[in-house]
Amino acid sequence: MVTMPRSGAVTRDALLTTLLAAAAAAVALAWPGTRPLDAWGLLLLAGAHAPLAVIRRRPALALVVLVLLTLPYHLLQYQHHALIPAEVIALFAYAVFGRRVRAVLMVVGLLLFVCVMMMALRAGGSSVREQIAVIEAVVSVVIAVQVWRVHRARLATITERAERAERTREEEARRRVAEERLRIARDLHDLLAHSITVIGVQAGAAAHLLAGDRPLDRAELAEALGSIAATCRDARTELRGTLQVLRGTDVGAPAVLPGPDAIPGLVSAARSAGLEVTLDADGAAAAPPEIGVAAYRIVQEALTNVVKHAAARRVAVTLAREDAGLVVRVADDGRGPSAAGPEGFGILGMIERARSVGGTLDAGPGEDGGFVVTAVFPPDTSSDTAQDAPPEVPPDGPPGREPVSPR
Repeated sequence: MVTMPRSGAVTRDALLTTLLAAAAAAVALAWPGTRPLDAWGLLLLAGAHAPLAVIRRRPALALVVLVLLTLPYHLLQYQHHALIPAEVIALFAYAVFGRRVRAVLMVVGLLLFVCVMMMALRAGGSSVREQIAVIEAVVSVVIAVQVWRVHRARLATITERAERAERTREEEARRRVAEERLRIARDLHDLLAHSITVIGVQAGAAAHLLAGDRPLDRAELAEALGSIAATCRDARTELRGTLQVLRGTDVGAPAVLPGPDAIPGLVSAARSAGLEVTLDADGAAAAPPEIGVAAYRIVQEALTNVVKHAAARRVAVTLAREDAGLVVRVADDGRGPSAAGPEGFGILGMIERARSVGGTLDAGPGEDGGFVVTAVFPPDTSSDTAQDAPPEVPPDGPPGREPVSPR
């Protein structure tokens, strides 16, 4: 690892190195060792300090040069203690700026240990205690550097784990927000699109009665306007229930999500729009609540698409049990899928609905013409095992049939 310090740091390191070398020379001259400091000793002493000026940029090279100059200095029995500050600084600096610290420091420590032992054997007598003290100092420095290095690595690991956990929490929060936004958009689309479509058809029928050539039938007009008012009331009630669920409030009547028992109301609204609708919902009696809500929304969206796009006369709605699962099927005799590109989110929303409770949905042209929507829900599906619907669903449907998005 190469660290590039700022120009001010380079100047400061050079100045401190010069001061440290001058202090070491003064100590060696004032308290000479076995051998007084001469020109060769002064040159080795100054050369051993010189690498400290560049140890930030070249930690490995600086440490190698320092060791190569330190060994002859000690072996020639110059003042040993004068070089100890430079050796300690070099070891700590390499621990901070270098790599492969453990192996390098062990080699350096071993070399210094051998050097000091050789000096102790040559000196003999009372100098042994002094040399042993130098050995202890070198070993202590190596151990301290390793302890500090391990401590720094441990702190870095702890910090990294904390940052990763924080990022994970933030990503989870964003994912939950995206899923909640998707669910809200899906609920509002299913509710408002159906109600607005039915109201539009009924209002068009009322306008046709008023603008027609035949005498005005007040009873028929009142029935059309009454259907509009009833659809508005139903939409308002369902919207209030949806908002209560989203707000998590208990104000007013408890919010009851629609299920299979509310599908006859959808059929009645479709009939008021001029469709002939047959309903067979015997298989939905024992459906779990989450599957019942999904089945209701899929039938709602399918009937809305029939009213808006199919130009159909008859629609068959079937909820049946197959292999202990629930199969929802809405088939019309209209003009089939449009050749234009995707225009809305109806099919996509139904696919997401089915997948959110572990089911599948197939939408495409029927065998005898028209358009067929088939949703298959697995048995015994609970909210604990439900699969989260992805924010985006690819347009690929189950094998054998291609979903059509324009509907």
